Amino acid sequence: MPQGQPSYGYPAAPQPYPQQQPQYGSPANGGGRQWSQGNAGNGGNGAYGDEPEYFGDGGGYGQGAHPGTPDPYAANNPGSTQAFAVGEDPYTQGGTYRAGSAQAPTGPVGPRLHWKDLLRGIVLSPQQTFLQMRDYTMWGPALIVTFLYGLLAVFGFDGARADAINATLANAVPIVLITAVAMVLSSFVLGVVTHTLARQLGGDGAWQPTVGLSMLIMSLTDAPRLIFAMFFGGDATFVQALGWATWVAAGALLTMMVARSHDLPWPKALGASAIQLIALLSIVKLGTF
Repeated sequence: MPQGQPSYGYPAAPQPYPQQQPQYGSPANGGGRQWSQGNAGNGGNGAYGDEPEYFGDGGGYGQGAHPGTPDPYAANNPGSTQAFAVGEDPYTQGGTYRAGSAQAPTGPVGPRLHWKDLLRGIVLSPQQTFLQMRDYTMWGPALIVTFLYGLLAVFGFDGARADAINATLANAVPIVLITAVAMVLSSFVLGVVTHTLARQLGGDGAWQPTVGLSMLIMSLTDAPRLIFAMFFGGDATFVQALGWATWVAAGALLTMMVARSHDLPWPKALGASAIQLIALLSIVKLGTF
């Protein structure tokens, strides 16, 4: 009976489907991957050539059969690996946030200054000196200069000078030493307070450079008033006027130092120095501890 013709009232058996050619790892193809040669005329760079294309060079992605489709394997795309140049640090691409400056230094900007250059720089080139020393400690110069200033400070204040002059040598030496130690401790505490306020306002500087520089600023700026007060007395009009001028200079230097050391704008730096400036003002204006 001819195939496909019904018999005995039953419908004819369905025709089998045409056998399809196995592709893409079919068991009939030995598990191998078969690639069509549809674009063989393009030099094997079509949608499927002699071998798969992955990197957007005219193959299945990018500029090939589907123009405008992004290559998912290309670098810097979501979900893929970003490319970096040789020697480039991949962890500093976005930069580190700093409190007041977009391009603040991330490390020392120069070598440690010698104590002579440090003292000279505070007076002649404070901005560069504060920036260069923001990551270095300076306990030696700070303690020695402040202690020497405290030794002479006795003769710059009327009450302490009278006590030291009228006392015997055995009694004068303790007075001078106690005054020097008190000056060192007070300047140290004021420096710590300035640093703490700077950190509360968003600063990021280290406490040791801040305290050391504040001690040097406090001693160096008051030295001119102290020299004249030793001869004319602390209550003299000229000495008081010089004290006001040196206090303003101390405020400017402290503000500049805090701004450089903690990367803060000058209003916040001035606010961080306020307590130390008030303490200096009381000492300079009253002429006594």
